[in-house]
Amino acid sequence: MSALICGSLAYDTIMVFQDQFKNHILPDKVHLLNVSFHVPRMRREFGGCAGNIAYNLKLLGGDPIPMATVGEDFGPYRAHFQREGIELSRVREIPGLFTPQAFITTDLDNNQITAFHPGAMERSHENHVRDVPNVDIGIVSPDGYEGMIQNAREFAEAGIPFIFDPGQAMPLFNGAELRAFIEQADYVTVNDYESNLLAERTGWSEAEIAGKVKAYIATRGPKGAMIHADGETHDIPPARERAITDPTGCGDAFRAGLIFGILRGFDWPTIGRIGNLMGALKVEHHGTQNQRFTYDEFAAEFREQFGYDL
Repeated sequence: MSALICGSLAYDTIMVFQDQFKNHILPDKVHLLNVSFHVPRMRREFGGCAGNIAYNLKLLGGDPIPMATVGEDFGPYRAHFQREGIELSRVREIPGLFTPQAFITTDLDNNQITAFHPGAMERSHENHVRDVPNVDIGIVSPDGYEGMIQNAREFAEAGIPFIFDPGQAMPLFNGAELRAFIEQADYVTVNDYESNLLAERTGWSEAEIAGKVKAYIATRGPKGAMIHADGETHDIPPARERAITDPTGCGDAFRAGLIFGILRGFDWPTIGRIGNLMGALKVEHHGTQNQRFTYDEFAAEFREQFGYDL
């Protein structure tokens, strides 16, 4: 059963500054800011919401189809996904542009300075949901402004159930646009901070949002997740991680578990536990696409943590 994953494919360049930014940025001189940080540690990771969700869904044995626009520098990412057996027929390369990328510098206090170049992502509307056959479920995750609006509309017009995942793209949209996304979607997923922001922007309470979709899912980091569905609220316990190495991408791993569970027809308490375990397994590794396991290994860990079989 195939899932169309609409969103970004991006490179994340992560650098570590072996000091504290506050020692080099003078508050009374920020209007004349001109600083340079020596960063002896650097790594480049494959990222982007669509890429991360697709990678994690593939680990579970799912059939993800990422749909994104990328630039001429996509070659290494393409080779990575080809090795993983992830379909790339809906990834459009735009000549003369770069693949989206984030440049993240972190200091010893875990403060971050990030520059994000959207590149080809701003042309995401050149892809169309309506052109993709045999889709069982979709997700509209952070992407270009026009692309997200178009993808939601085309999912709804085609009668394909989809998840609205506004994430870091929420500031792009006004209240009316966010209300339109929710009214078209079958599911909405946010983190606890985004849940408050979504309520503020739309003027709808959590209960009102939940009443407009099949399920409203809010992740809560180490506290687990809350799922509002069918007039019930499910408090989903967290999964245990062996180590906390890097939380980046945990939300995307959760969303892959959400898609997998919906497609498999599991109940909501089980779907939430699948998502939480996916997030816990991700947090144990640097980057967003470096964890590896088989479905059988995942199922065994699920049984050990939650006491029953998938």
